[in-house]
Amino acid sequence: MTPSAQAIPAELSLRIARGPAALDLETFHRIARLRQEVFVVEQDCPYLDLDGRDLEPGTVQLWFADETGEPAAGLRILAEAEPGVRSIGRVVTAADWRGRGLAGALLRAAIAECGGDEVVIHAQSYLTEWYGGFGFVTSGAEFLEDGIPHTPMRLAAGRAGNGR
Repeated sequence: MTPSAQAIPAELSLRIARGPAALDLETFHRIARLRQEVFVVEQDCPYLDLDGRDLEPGTVQLWFADETGEPAAGLRILAEAEPGVRSIGRVVTAADWRGRGLAGALLRAAIAECGGDEVVIHAQSYLTEWYGGFGFVTSGAEFLEDGIPHTPMRLAAGRAGNGR
């Protein structure tokens, strides 16, 4: 069962950029800053967020932004080397916007964007049940990534984009 959908606050709009050329520099800077605020500063996890994958041609960015363009939440989709496999990662919500269903709405949109491809994620382990609500299943042993427990999960091909 999918985690229940909440109404997205009216002041936010869903935005999508398919490929790096579709994302202007200022917007990418704002998204990257949000990722660093949460993953590097808040979670006290120094790592190289700007790993070069945002620049790959198949990368898709999804985010909610307010009227000023400030992102409230975001994620990215990557085309993986194996045909028919995509990954979803960098799922992030600004502290002021948490608890309003933004991450779930983004994940549903991302799954639909993957169009039936298999989807893999490295979930922070405390979120495996939440991701499970979207149909993801554990696909390997827990591991530490930058000092944080993660669990590999996958959504089988054909399950993506089915309107959950």
